[in-house]
Amino acid sequence: MTTTTTREPAAGRVLPRQPWNRHLIAIGILGAVLVPLPLLLPPAQSAVAVRVLIFALMSIGWNIMSGFGGMFSFGHAAYFGIGAYVSAWLLVERGVSPWLGMAAGMLVAAGFATLIGFLALRYRLRGAYFALATFAFAEMLRLWAINSDLVNRAVGYHVPLRPESSWWYLQFEPGSANYFWIALALTVAAMAASVLFLRSRAGQFSKAARDDEDAAAAIGIPVMRYKLYTMALSAAVTSVAGAFYVQYFLFVDPDLAFGSSVSIQAILPAVIGGVATVWGPVIGAAVLGPLNDITATILRNPPPALEFLQGRGGLDVVVYGALLILIVLLLPQGIYGALRGRWSRR
Repeated sequence: MTTTTTREPAAGRVLPRQPWNRHLIAIGILGAVLVPLPLLLPPAQSAVAVRVLIFALMSIGWNIMSGFGGMFSFGHAAYFGIGAYVSAWLLVERGVSPWLGMAAGMLVAAGFATLIGFLALRYRLRGAYFALATFAFAEMLRLWAINSDLVNRAVGYHVPLRPESSWWYLQFEPGSANYFWIALALTVAAMAASVLFLRSRAGQFSKAARDDEDAAAAIGIPVMRYKLYTMALSAAVTSVAGAFYVQYFLFVDPDLAFGSSVSIQAILPAVIGGVATVWGPVIGAAVLGPLNDITATILRNPPPALEFLQGRGGLDVVVYGALLILIVLLLPQGIYGALRGRWSRR
């Protein structure tokens, strides 16, 4: 009896790790396959690929908190903006490398998320109230940035151009493949961090609290502590996207950093790809990025068969929104969720 009891838990500890190991291997393979992509694409399409990776990175961060942690956030622009502004301020005002600025942004964003989480959870905000609280904090940061001399008010920051390419200062020739490779490395690292979080004690406890918070607390899980861990990790990942965004586009202002559109851009890829899945945010970003450009190109410069659409401003946005609604209605679990469901049924 004793021998059997000892062997069963040992097997139980090994078996659940196998799917996570497969995820890590698949992430490594995906990264290796995408490495030559910027060498094959024209400059315009390479820029689209970089934007896709930025959106994927933002959505991975959002998914950790709202998908795996079950705390729906409508204010992830706060963490994106913190990463952007901390990196830009340190570079422009102090000459600090963007890599160090990125690390500093992660720490500041994680600390701010912990503060927000403590206040929201301390007063038992859940569901829509929690989402509104996150939006309010993001809007608070936007208004503060607009009126603060510390961060140059509404003018924002222009990153100064360097006379030569520099890995240390994260600047290269326009259209350089290095931007794609750095964004790819950051996205792969974020996906790996997401998987490692899920297989950790903190990830398992956070998912347990998401599924049934009262039951998790009843069996002794410190719910607030692990929710705060989840929020801190989510904010840190999202801040990396903000820091890289500034170095790629060389500009940031309060609306670009903390605007509500940023939070929407973090949410949409996960919703389209599949919330609470490892691959959903990446698949959603890979679909949304090209889809946006395709609809804009076709409707702003239509082919001869669609010339009657020429000059109809805003129609590309309407069509893009209609396509998103159609995807959500047809695939309520997201693209990856639907594919995984069909595969499991087979």
